[in-house]
Amino acid sequence: MTARLPKTMKALKYSEPKKWTIVNDEPLPTLRDNDVLVKVKACGVCGTDLHIHDGEFIAKFPLIPGHETVGVIVAAGKDVKGFQLGDRVAADNSELCNECFYCRRGQLLLCEKFEAHGVTMNGGFAEYCAYPAGKVFKIHNLTDVDATLLEPAACAAHGLEKIAPKFGSSVLMFGAGPTGLCLAQLLRQNGASHVVIAAPGGLKMDLAKKLDAADEYVELSRTDPQAQFSKLKADNPYGFDIVIEATGSAKILEDSINYVRRGGKLVVYGVYSDESRVTWPPSKIFGDEITILGSFSETYMFPATIGYLDTGKVKVDGIVNKTFPLEKWGECLESMRNKTAIKAAIVFD
Repeated sequence: MTARLPKTMKALKYSEPKKWTIVNDEPLPTLRDNDVLVKVKACGVCGTDLHIHDGEFIAKFPLIPGHETVGVIVAAGKDVKGFQLGDRVAADNSELCNECFYCRRGQLLLCEKFEAHGVTMNGGFAEYCAYPAGKVFKIHNLTDVDATLLEPAACAAHGLEKIAPKFGSSVLMFGAGPTGLCLAQLLRQNGASHVVIAAPGGLKMDLAKKLDAADEYVELSRTDPQAQFSKLKADNPYGFDIVIEATGSAKILEDSINYVRRGGKLVVYGVYSDESRVTWPPSKIFGDEITILGSFSETYMFPATIGYLDTGKVKVDGIVNKTFPLEKWGECLESMRNKTAIKAAIVFD
């Protein structure tokens, strides 16, 4: 099962952190017997890609980044079943060994040989990318650009599974980024009776309101957020059952514990620099019986996530507000850094 294919492709390639170029003669990926070859239509760009650009977040070089791939199947290995040429698919970027200590315990996300397309192996910022057939999923209603949100939304679905909110939980989320907006909507539909998003005013907060992602919005001043923090505490003297730090700011994470209700949960959900550190009083964690959770990626969450996004139950219209051709990667990076992009995507004609 193979369409007519070129021998080489265009790709964004990093030789090492911060050093990249656009190449036109990258060989097409070699297919394993269970692989499909995806002709990339769009690939999302997220904050993780900024960390990868800097050589953080377990990245390995040389590397073709891009871990939120959407496209059509144009070839398949001899053992692939259940797909046809032209099927529209979104790709789960992870590859797991199924043999290490953690995999054999059923903790696949903790795989000691964890690999990820666009992070430790070549990804979707290229005209073609190969994935195991078991890691691609058919989509129907989402546009190519909106479908790039399936990977981050799958991470949000994993976060929901880890949080396991009790019916009627109150939630405070710091940050209004793309993944957080998906997680807030999932929480509202799965046990949370009141969700508060606290973030600076601007594009992301405006979009959160447009998507009806929360029940309440607290706009934080970029220059002096302390006034709103004080009011937030005054209005919620018992705190929240669940507090989610989704900004990637260690300073906000450190303060987040002060909003957690006794017996509540603090979710470490942002992507932080390798040098970031926080200091919490053990006596508070001990005395208030606070549970601290980390949520990193996802496994096996794509089918459920497609069920929510492809049917419109989780709204994503407008989250990707900037698209760029591969040749304008530098402009794309800058739009992410200066926050004119809520979320960006690389698109191919």
